[in-house]
Amino acid sequence: MSDDFARMSFPNESSAYRTARNALLDAEIALRRQTEAVAAMRRALPPGGEVPEDFVFERIGANFRPEQVRMSELFGDFPTILIYSYMFGPERDVPCPGCTHLLDCIEGAARHVPQRAPLYVVARSPVARLAAWAHARGWNHLELLSTAGNDYSAHYYGNTAALTPAMRAQRGYGEDENWDEPMLNVFHKDGDTIRHFWGSELVFAPEDAGQHHRGLDFADAVWGLLDTTPEGRGDTFFPKVTYGQAAS
Repeated sequence: MSDDFARMSFPNESSAYRTARNALLDAEIALRRQTEAVAAMRRALPPGGEVPEDFVFERIGANFRPEQVRMSELFGDFPTILIYSYMFGPERDVPCPGCTHLLDCIEGAARHVPQRAPLYVVARSPVARLAAWAHARGWNHLELLSTAGNDYSAHYYGNTAALTPAMRAQRGYGEDENWDEPMLNVFHKDGDTIRHFWGSELVFAPEDAGQHHRGLDFADAVWGLLDTTPEGRGDTFFPKVTYGQAAS
């Protein structure tokens, strides 16, 4: 698109507003181009590492019975799957509010994304607990799997057990300090070989001063919408699992 194009204007706006808004639009166009360039770089990644084993998960299967499913079976007829690690281990009374609001956003997308690539949410809680939570939350399109009994999270940064010694030292974590972490991983299957394609490593990158977590903002409608407001995200607001007296 040419950078020389007719600009919009709204009723009663000042010339100062229009000048500033045009400059912002130019920046938004540049950001859109950068987003496309980053996506192209991502698609051009060379083959990632082969998964160390055909991980066995648990899901709710036919007639609402729990059943085991291997990672290789999750692909169905597609070459690629997405797996989001949800911070909802058995020790938690309620799941992570950051993960939960993100999945609230993704629930709508989960109606459409599997038309091109199956999308799964995994957590360490038993599958019956995950299914009950999804029902209570009104998640009808997200497919939740339990990682209880497998080492998926320890290999693919779904918990801090995957952190390298250097990452632990940088963050001041002790050797035995482990907990769930949010992580989106993409895997690609070629024949019988499954390889890791991409992971949301930005989740673990140092944050810039004054910023909240930015690792999965591309999938988070809450932050995107608030970023359009004069007040922005604010310094104190963070989504909760529920609001009001029972907020957590």
